[in-house]
Amino acid sequence: MEVILIQDVANLGYKNDIVKVRDGYGRNYLIPNRMAVIANESNRKQLAETIKQQAHKQAKLLADAQALAEQLAAAVITVAVKANENGKIFGTVTTAEIAEALKAQGIEIDKKVITVEPVKELGEYTAQARLHREVKAEIKLNVVAAE
Repeated sequence: MEVILIQDVANLGYKNDIVKVRDGYGRNYLIPNRMAVIANESNRKQLAETIKQQAHKQAKLLADAQALAEQLAAAVITVAVKANENGKIFGTVTTAEIAEALKAQGIEIDKKVITVEPVKELGEYTAQARLHREVKAEIKLNVVAAE
């Protein structure tokens, strides 16, 4: 079954994408939760018209995302956490802490778009930020011991 996504769905696609899914997933989850509609002829025509009208707006969003990606590439975030004498930290560094550190540097970003590998020791790490469907940025992260 082919459906048109009404909103971004993790591990499936972005808004206005036409994706092929299993019948049960589409009929029992995506459509009732208003995440997608069936990709019939009338909905495809409506999607084409919507995409045509939003082309200029999408170009601006893409340019803004690329500018933000350049800012993130230049930024180095330092997060101070509690750690033992061996360099092992208590807990982990969360995306909320990364977003807060970015906010302190004047870069506004939602914690939901940030992904980071589990941080268990002090050192340097890289986090990913999905800013746009075509733009992903790397965030340099220094984890240091809190004093």
